[in-house]
Amino acid sequence: MGLIRNALTIDVEEHFQVHAFETVVDRSAWDHYPSRVVANTRRILRLLKECDVQATFFVLGWVADRYPDLVKEIAMSDHEVATHGYWHELIYRQTPDEFAADLSQSLEALGRAFNGLQPAGYRAPAFSITRQSLWALDILRDHSIIYDSSIFPLAAHDRYGLNSANRFANKIYEGLWEFPISTIRLGKQNWPVAGGGYFRLSPLWITRQAIRHLNRQGHPAVVYLHPWEFDPHQPRIPDAPLLSRFRHYVNIHKTESRLRTLLNEFEFAPVREVFAGHLEAV
Repeated sequence: MGLIRNALTIDVEEHFQVHAFETVVDRSAWDHYPSRVVANTRRILRLLKECDVQATFFVLGWVADRYPDLVKEIAMSDHEVATHGYWHELIYRQTPDEFAADLSQSLEALGRAFNGLQPAGYRAPAFSITRQSLWALDILRDHSIIYDSSIFPLAAHDRYGLNSANRFANKIYEGLWEFPISTIRLGKQNWPVAGGGYFRLSPLWITRQAIRHLNRQGHPAVVYLHPWEFDPHQPRIPDAPLLSRFRHYVNIHKTESRLRTLLNEFEFAPVREVFAGHLEAV
């Protein structure tokens, strides 16, 4: 059996749009902060080109409207473009109508940016499809989304997690698949191993061993990162809570070299290719 291909995913958003900073960075002020998303995303694109790897980019609609050429650049480099919503708002803070409007706005922004693009996939800001917001899955299907990657099978987090969720690819219902972020089961708990702050905080050998373990079981890993995690020189948000600053800034100077190691050691591809066998019948 050949090497299993893992899904590499990038959530394209600005460094100041993360929920860790929402108490000190109001959405109305976003346009007043220095933008770094284009340069940071291009840094990732260069690395992926060097390693001959394609990925899925979940692009925020707000970013697509302001930087449509970036969306074109991602798509023209043979990467998959999917949606990350428009306003980076937690789903369980929205009503179903508000969520549907946000999703529609993001799809329209991506379509304007690149040839009427219709994304196949969606990822919620901060993985905010939880037990409180499972109703969002119906709305995704109604908007012709055929896969979601928003459910984090995890209990121990203050903003997201659904510990009882299936840890691997599963059909929600006809026309919609879920490809959850990868975890490892130890004892009675699922443990995050494949991206974001966990990727930066844990020693690299843990991530490597976790991916190997999943692959030996016959499962692809779903890895996620953000462009701002490749930017150790980004302007600091000094008034943010200490825990938020730790989560955001810890080891960001190591992200690029760690990802390069993974790209040289494992096979990666976009979500839609990794799980093509599941999606063919959708």
